[in-house]
Amino acid sequence: MSSVIKINAITVPEDSGDQLGERFAARRHSMEGTPGFQGFELLQPTDGRISWLVLTRWDSEEAFENWRNSQSFGASHGHKDGEAPQKPVGMSSELWSYTVFTTG
Repeated sequence: MSSVIKINAITVPEDSGDQLGERFAARRHSMEGTPGFQGFELLQPTDGRISWLVLTRWDSEEAFENWRNSQSFGASHGHKDGEAPQKPVGMSSELWSYTVFTTG
């Protein structure tokens, strides 16, 4: 079975990368038990770029979309009931979609 890969490229001001990393560290367990979720990595640039990459793996496109349309999505992005959402760290983001290439 091939994984569906989603990469969120988040452009962050030069002085805000650590804040982005801290937010992800604080929520690292928020995805546990999400149907179809395989795991994620936060990739910090090492070459002077200001775009961080959030790489997630899913069983299927459907599993990703189900999560994206769920209350869990809002909670994992700082939108909790009765609380004001956190101000975004990133200036912009772009979602990329891939599958793992395998040869037969």
